[in-house]
Amino acid sequence: MSRIRASAERPRKSLIDDAKARLKKHDVGTKYSHLSSNKYSVLLPLLAKEGKLQLLFTLRSEKSDTLITPVVGFLDQHFQAQPNPDEVKSVFLVPLDYFLHPHVYHQNYLTRCGHHILIHCFEYTNPEDGVTYQINGITAKFALFLALIILGEKPIFEMEFNLNDLISSSEEIFLKLKQHAPSKL
Repeated sequence: MSRIRASAERPRKSLIDDAKARLKKHDVGTKYSHLSSNKYSVLLPLLAKEGKLQLLFTLRSEKSDTLITPVVGFLDQHFQAQPNPDEVKSVFLVPLDYFLHPHVYHQNYLTRCGHHILIHCFEYTNPEDGVTYQINGITAKFALFLALIILGEKPIFEMEFNLNDLISSSEEIFLKLKQHAPSKL
């Protein structure tokens, strides 16, 4: 491996190692595996690119009245998505720190079954092709939660998570969402 490539590899590896260490501190394991027979996992694929962690998104559909478990995976920096066009409309990357410092953001509140739910709505314009994407619902909440864990910073907007105790605050929030998941991204 060339000296230049080796020096570029160190910061990327450090980003990933730091993220893995922070994630490990917040892992709840199988604590909620008994709650629902309708269980799904959502992969939150991270990629270290241009000195930042990027979150890979695919445009997809979601099911409601289910327990959705976020699963974080790390992709090789040279990963090239090859989606099936019948299943995936588009694939794009968003810098993880965008979910703490977005250019376009708004909130909505929803009350369902007596629960007040904060809906985060991020609008991201991909600098590579100029396409604007809406990231909201459970996907936005998972992306924000991941950014809070890994980056450990407060966002520029009000949120429902407690940075001093992410596990406890997130448990209540995500259990409320078990009954409602209004996202298509």
